[in-house]
Amino acid sequence: MPKKVAAVLSAALLAAATLAACGDGGRTAADEITVWTEENLEDRMAVQKQIAAEFTRKTGIKVNLVGVAEDQFSQIITSAAAAGRLPDVIGALPLAAVRELEANDLLDTETPAKIVEQLGGPGTFSKRALALNTSEGKLLAVPSDAWAQLVLYRKDLFAKAGLKPPDTYEAMEAAARKLNAGGTAGITLAIAAKDTFTAQSFEHVALANGCALVDGSGNVTIDSPLCVKAFQLYTDLARNYSVKGKQDVDSTRATYFAGKAAMTIWSSFILDEMAGLRKDALPSCQECRQDPEWLARNTGVVTALKGPDWTAPAQYGEIVSWVVTRDAAKDAAARFVSYLMNEGYERWIGMAPEGKFPTRKGFEDKWNELPAGVDTKKPLSDVYPADVLAALRASPDTFARWGIEQGQGKLVGATMGELPVPKALSQAVEGTLTPQQAAEQAKADVETIKRGIRQ
Repeated sequence: MPKKVAAVLSAALLAAATLAACGDGGRTAADEITVWTEENLEDRMAVQKQIAAEFTRKTGIKVNLVGVAEDQFSQIITSAAAAGRLPDVIGALPLAAVRELEANDLLDTETPAKIVEQLGGPGTFSKRALALNTSEGKLLAVPSDAWAQLVLYRKDLFAKAGLKPPDTYEAMEAAARKLNAGGTAGITLAIAAKDTFTAQSFEHVALANGCALVDGSGNVTIDSPLCVKAFQLYTDLARNYSVKGKQDVDSTRATYFAGKAAMTIWSSFILDEMAGLRKDALPSCQECRQDPEWLARNTGVVTALKGPDWTAPAQYGEIVSWVVTRDAAKDAAARFVSYLMNEGYERWIGMAPEGKFPTRKGFEDKWNELPAGVDTKKPLSDVYPADVLAALRASPDTFARWGIEQGQGKLVGATMGELPVPKALSQAVEGTLTPQQAAEQAKADVETIKRGIRQ
C-alpha cells in the first residue's frame, strides 16, 4: 500500500512491551487497557498519545499505546493469542486483518455495535463501511476512516481531445489510445510482480467488471469471464499505452508528476503530494516548476469505475477500523474507542486527511478544512474543487473488496503477501501468457495459497 513507509517494531520488542503493559495477570484491569495501533509513524503516534493522555485525564483509565507494523501484525497477534495476552483494543486495522481476527475467534463481536449506537447509531456511519465490517449480522469492528483507489486524469488533455472522463472500461481505453502520442503515455500503470500496489490497482479495475476472487462458497473464481475481461483490459493498457518496463508504485507517480502520462491509477494518498505539499514527492512537470499546484488543478478524479459486463460502478478502497478483542476489559475498551471516534476524531482523521476520509457522518465540513501535507500544510479545499472533495468523501459508499464479505479475509491477506495476481499480470504484459492463461495461473496459485491456510 502506498500510504506510508511502516516503522518497524520487531515481534520480540512488541511482545515485551505488551507483557509489560499487561502485567502478570494476562489481562488488563478495568482501569488500564492496552491499545495496539497500526498508525505507527512517529508523528502519528504523537497525536494518538496526546488523545490517549486526554482520555486518561477524563476517565482515569490508563492507556498503554503500542505501535504495530502492518507487515508484522499476523505474526504478533498469533503470538499474543497463544500467550493469552491479547491487547484490549486494536486500531487502524484493514478489512483483511479484521476478518483474520474473526476467523481465529479473537474478536468481541458484541461491543462494536454498542459503540456505534452510543455514537448516534448506524445511520451516522457510512452504510458500506459498516457492511464490510459485518458478518452474519454481527458488527466486527467500528470503521474509523477510509482511503480510496482513484483514476487520475489530465483534464486539460482530455478537454483538448474532446474525451469523456475515464469512468468506464471503454472510456479509459479510448483515452489511452488517443492520448498516447508525442512523448506522453496514454496511461502509466503498475505491473511490477512483487508490488502490492499492482494487486490493488488491478483489483480496482477488476471490481468494476464484477470480477470476484471467490464466490459465496469460497471457491476461487478469478478465472471467470468477468475476470478474464479485466485481465484483458489491464494487459492491453499496460502493453500498448503505458510506460515500458516494470512500472510500480513510485514510477507511476513519478511519470504522472512529470507530465509524461495522461492517466494513472493511484490511491488518495497522492493528493497532498500532487498539490506540492511534500518536498520528497513534488510534481516535476514543466508547468509545475513555476506553479506547484498546477497539476492538482488540472487533474480530474474518478472514484468508482464501471466495466462492460457489470451492473454498477465499483471501487477498490480500504476501510480501517477499531476492534475490541475477546479478552478485553470491555467497558474501558468501549469508552476508549468511543472517545477517539468522538472527542479525538477530528485529530485522528487530521493525521492524513488525504487518506482518512471520515466514515462518520457530520464531519464533512471539518474534514474539508483539515490541513494536509508534510513540509507545507494546507486544506485540500484550498486546492481541489468542491465536487472532487464531495466525490472523495462519498467514495467509501462504493467500495467493494475481494473475499471480505465471503468471510475470506485471511485468504485476501495471504494473497497480498504472496501476490499471485501481479505475477500473472506481469507475465501477460510481457506476452508470455495470454490474459486467459494469466487468469488461470492466478486461480491455480490462489487455490494453492488457500490449501495452505487450511492446514
